Amino acid sequence: MRVLGRICFAAMAVFVVGGEALAQGATDEPAWTYSASVYAYLLSGPDYYAQPTFTADHNWLHLEARYNYEALGAGSLWAGYNFNVGEKVTFEATPMLGGVFGSTTGIAPGYKATLNWTKLTFYSEGEYLFDTSESSDSFFYAWSELSWSPIDWCRLGLVGQRTKVYQTDRDIQRGVLVGFSSERVDFTAYWFNIDERSPTVVLALGVSF
Repeated sequence: MRVLGRICFAAMAVFVVGGEALAQGATDEPAWTYSASVYAYLLSGPDYYAQPTFTADHNWLHLEARYNYEALGAGSLWAGYNFNVGEKVTFEATPMLGGVFGSTTGIAPGYKATLNWTKLTFYSEGEYLFDTSESSDSFFYAWSELSWSPIDWCRLGLVGQRTKVYQTDRDIQRGVLVGFSSERVDFTAYWFNIDERSPTVVLALGVSF
């Protein structure tokens, strides 16, 4: 796990250094933007794990590194294309292609998409992992949110996910969310399967810079 973590960090360091070099050499183009987030999964009983993600964006180019996303002990590196359309109703999307390594190996086409209208936001991300070591372990992962922002720094909504990272009796888990944000920091709490005796809680912290 330490080796995989170092690989992810090293890859993102290359992205950062390369992005800064390009930004310095092209003053008429937007600078690189970066984000880092970690999702803490608090499962039933004493089980828990953290899922960190790092991104770098420059114009249409999107680069990303993840750990514990497709499976525990698995890392992934991604490249994608950013585009957006609309004014009053805006749509942003990033089709991506990733390589997965570690406890699970494979190729994964994926996407991120956001639809905004006034105070409503629909966000979805997903991927299909083609497992190259065992084809029967290939699967589709998805995470979707529908949220409403009564005020700029707070949002409330619904969330659903389909995952194989941890064992669950439900193919699709559903829950609620509450989030708080400032200009660069975002914190969101998710409660999945709230009708069960031990619901799954996910705490997410993100920073953009």
